[in-house]
Amino acid sequence: MNFIIFGPPGAGKGTQAKRLEEKYNSRQLSTGDMLRAECESGSDLGQILKAILDGGQLVPDDVMIELVAHAIEDEACAGGFILDGFPRTLPQAEALDEMLNKAGKQIEHVIVLEVDDGVLLDRIKARAAETGGARSDDNEETLKKRLDVYHEQTAPVLPFYEAKGLLRKVDGMAPIDEVTQQINAAMGSKAAA
Repeated sequence: MNFIIFGPPGAGKGTQAKRLEEKYNSRQLSTGDMLRAECESGSDLGQILKAILDGGQLVPDDVMIELVAHAIEDEACAGGFILDGFPRTLPQAEALDEMLNKAGKQIEHVIVLEVDDGVLLDRIKARAAETGGARSDDNEETLKKRLDVYHEQTAPVLPFYEAKGLLRKVDGMAPIDEVTQQINAAMGSKAAA
């Protein structure tokens, strides 16, 4: 099964994607993880990406599209994939549709975790405390920039999937297990697979 999990930074996308990965035998493709790994590699591209991410901005569409296209072609995605952090712009969503159509694949569900901005700030502070600040983007200033970018550039992608009848809204402020149950229910009969 191929699906996308949306939500603002700190909404719990990664946590839920990991749970869904096991249940649906679909590989989680976290673009955030991919980008952080590239940043940690110390490559020239990694240094450029680090500056972009630390500034709370989005990585250019062409870089993200290439990254995801390569990941989707990987044999590990033969059973399906969960996109976590992509697409973040309308051009990325359109490019994803095009690449999947060429591969004879499609997105079956788009889950959006809805969380109030104030709750997100508390979550990011807690995550930074738990990880000892392991993620350079786990701070209040960067979160505020990332939320602005999410609301301005990523949230407008949601109507694209709503028009296709794929969008499923979930209360991301509920306890983790309840969010998982809501996602499974939103995915309907395929959740019992």
